[in-house]
Amino acid sequence: MTEKARGIYESLKEAYPDVRCELNFGTPLQLLTATVMSAQTTDRQVNKVTEHFFRDYPTLDDLLTLSVEQIEDEIHSIGFYHTKARNLYLMWRMIAERYDGEVPRTMEELVKLPGVGRKTANVVLSNAFGVPAIAVDTHVFRVSNRIGLAHASDVVQTERQLMEVLDPEIWSMMHHLLIFHGRRCCHARRPECGRCPIAAACEHPQEEQKQN
Repeated sequence: MTEKARGIYESLKEAYPDVRCELNFGTPLQLLTATVMSAQTTDRQVNKVTEHFFRDYPTLDDLLTLSVEQIEDEIHSIGFYHTKARNLYLMWRMIAERYDGEVPRTMEELVKLPGVGRKTANVVLSNAFGVPAIAVDTHVFRVSNRIGLAHASDVVQTERQLMEVLDPEIWSMMHHLLIFHGRRCCHARRPECGRCPIAAACEHPQEEQKQN
C-alpha cells in the first residue's frame, strides 16, 4: 500500500471510528434486497422501508409470495420503485430457481441477477460474506478521485485503481470510510475543506474556496 493511501486510511479511521454499513440487514438476502432498493435513494429512506418490509417478509419464501404490484406498494416511497419492484421480483425468483434459494457468493453470479451491478455485488460480497471488495458508489468515486487515490473517469477504473493502491484487507473498510467522508465532509458541491481530516493529502483542497 502506498504511503499516501495508508495515511489517508489511518486519518479517516480516526475521524470516523463508528464507520459501518449504514443499511440495516440481518441476512445476505436482506442486504442484497436493501442494496438494490438503495440505488439513487438514501440509506436512511431505505432503512425506513425495510424496517417493516423485512419484519413482514423475513425469508425468501415470504418474498416470493409478493406480486410486482404488492412490492411497489411496499416500496413506493423510494426512488424508481417501479423498476426496482420488477427487478426484485425477478431477482428473488432467479435466486430460488437457479441458486437453490441462496445468495450467490461470486461477482460473476451476482451481476447476473436483475438489478445487480458491480457496486451492489461488491457491497454484498464485502458485508455479507467478508470478501475483500471495494464498492464504488457516487461518494467513493468523487472522494477517491478528488483526493488523488484514483485518477479515473468511471467507477470501474476507480475500483481497479483503488485495489492497486490499497491492501486487500482494508478494501471493505476503506469503502465505508470514503462513503462516510463524502456524506459528512467532502460534499459534491461544497466540500468542507476547512475541517477535513485529510486536507493535507488532498489534491484539490482549494475546492471549497472556489465554490464559495
